[in-house]
Order: sequence, then C-alpha cells, then structure tokens
Amino acid sequence: MGACEHCFIKNENEFSTLIFEELEMFTRSKTTLNIKKGENIVTEGHVMNGVYCLRSGKCKMSKLNTNGKSQIIKFINQGDLIGQRSILSDEPAGLTITALEDMQVCFIPKSKVMQAIKENPSFSLRLMKNVSHQLNEANSSISMMAQKTVRERLAEILLHLHDIYGTDSEGYIDIKLTREEIANAIGTATESAIRLLSNYKNDGYLDLRGRKIKITDAEGLRHASEGYE
Repeated sequence: MGACEHCFIKNENEFSTLIFEELEMFTRSKTTLNIKKGENIVTEGHVMNGVYCLRSGKCKMSKLNTNGKSQIIKFINQGDLIGQRSILSDEPAGLTITALEDMQVCFIPKSKVMQAIKENPSFSLRLMKNVSHQLNEANSSISMMAQKTVRERLAEILLHLHDIYGTDSEGYIDIKLTREEIANAIGTATESAIRLLSNYKNDGYLDLRGRKIKITDAEGLRHASEGYE
C-alpha cells in the first residue's frame, strides 16, 4: 500500500494537519487491512490499540441494546477515522463497526498517534474538534429518536444517507441496506420500515428497486421529516 504522505484520503480527515515526517512515521508503522462485507472492524467492549483510517468503502456503527437488538447509531464513509475517542479517553470501544461493503482500511498504532498528538498542536485540535462534532451528532440522534415519530425518523435518515453517500449513475442513494438495517437505524420493527417505505413510494417521495432507494421528491421528504406534510 502507498505512503500516507501521498494518499489522497489524508486530505479528507485529521491527517491533513500532519507534517511530512509524521506521515512518514505513520507509513512505516501502519497495517493495511482488507475487510469483507459483514465483517466487524471494531467490536463493542474491545480495547482500541490504534485508529483506523477508512481508505475505501462504507460501514455502520451500532450498539447492542439490553434486549439483544442492535441499534445503528451512525453511518460512515471513506476518509473517516475510527477509534480516536477511545484512544484519547483510554476507554474500550463503545460501538461495533461493521462493513456494509468490501473495504480497505489502514490501522495506525496508538503509540504513533499519541506521539503526533503530543508534537503537533494542529493535529490535536482537529482531533478534539472531530470528537466534539461526534458528540453533537450523538445528541442530535438522541433528540431525533425521542421527539420524532418513526415516519419522520425514516425520512430524516434517508435524507442523511443521501447527503453522506450521494447517488449512483441512476440517481439511487449509493448504499444498499437491508430493510432490517433501515429499521435498526430508526428504532422500529422491520415490518414497520417496509410499510413506511411503501407509503413514501405511494406518496411520490421515493422510488424503490430491491434494496436501492431513490429520492424523487426531496422537498416533500424533508417536510415529512419535520412533520409538515
């Protein structure tokens, strides 16, 4: 795998603040991993010994509830970093991270990341800003789950998926999720998610083709997410 200092992904995350020598250090110490669809990159409760940089692919972050059901907390894309909160807090991973498609990730050991944190204030600041942003996202997610109806939550998550993953050549959201995964993202039963998707299709907001979803009326779906239909 190529050197970190020449990798285009570094421009999409905190690594953009690293100097050439620090990127060279990461290159010498990193391990590149090929993750298959459905495999866990990180498992909840495990000790984090470094950070993962998502070179390609998409994944989901989920938490196992006390009833044994998985709740999807967040969807992430290539360029994102995984594990920075855990190594900064010296806490085990709080979420399980699973590949939604075949992925390539680079693992950088904790000792090298901590060295860069100590020596590069810009890198430290970017990490802290990112962790703070994630905390704000978590607060927004809690608020959505508590205050919005399931129908509103579905509209919001579809708009969010469109924003972070974009669309394919046919205009469909560029991620294929099972109906169960969609249900887990909005905190409802799979049958309810299937029914609501069908309702949105009948309303003219969506086009469905198997697991592929196209937003055909973004404004209408946005109004639905806000309860203003």
